[in-house]
Amino acid sequence: MKKITLIIAAMLAMATVNAAASDTAAGTAAATTPQQATVATSDDNDNNNIELSHPFKNDEERTKHWTVEPSGIYIGMGVKHSWDAINNSFEAGMLNILGVNYNSLHGQNLSLGIGIHHRSYSMKRPGMLLRDDNIDAVVLGIYPENDVDKIKKRSSNLNMWAVQFPLMFRQRIVKKLEIGVAGILNWNTFARVDNHYEISKVEHDTRYKGLKQNKVSFDILGTLTWNGVGLYCRYSPGKFFKDGHGPEIKNTWTLGINFGL
Repeated sequence: MKKITLIIAAMLAMATVNAAASDTAAGTAAATTPQQATVATSDDNDNNNIELSHPFKNDEERTKHWTVEPSGIYIGMGVKHSWDAINNSFEAGMLNILGVNYNSLHGQNLSLGIGIHHRSYSMKRPGMLLRDDNIDAVVLGIYPENDVDKIKKRSSNLNMWAVQFPLMFRQRIVKKLEIGVAGILNWNTFARVDNHYEISKVEHDTRYKGLKQNKVSFDILGTLTWNGVGLYCRYSPGKFFKDGHGPEIKNTWTLGINFGL
């Protein structure tokens, strides 16, 4: 009888020890799980922090969803103009002096920024831009010398400067190849006519300021880039001048190259 009692007591003791060990293991697992979840949440928060960056980073090098960076230096030539008197046009600028970007880290990028834009239209010879003060408008005239062969170094240009606000979406196609599309709101802050010519070895310069350009216009931009360098096409459908204050310059198409986009 004593032997049976001892065996039962030993079995109860072992059961008690096993139960205590199980409770300790469960407590340890419960304590570990919240810490692991906290670490994962901390990583997610780190990804959402904003960092200063540069546009030549590819997706593999980026670790943050949000970045602030300058981007998009470009230069281009006009390939189509609505006004026959235009010989050609030139443009240059920086799409984002400062831009805020959201990168999915999986090939998609959305950005909003502020930049500067300059465009210059040059006139075909012998045309020359003049200002008619009677109607407060820019008109197409001729150089003051009847014999155009006597006129040297002649040029007549219409220049415009703008602050631009681009909203752009970019999609990675392969590792470093991206396509992009943007809508650009332009605040056309300043416009000027610059004429230069030489007659009988005497140089003449005339400038007309205070032009009646449309203050706000909208452009569409398309890009194709490889590792931040590529080509772009820009379409400017809006009129340059307000109605009745200059020639109808609109529907300008420009092709060019961009860096750091």
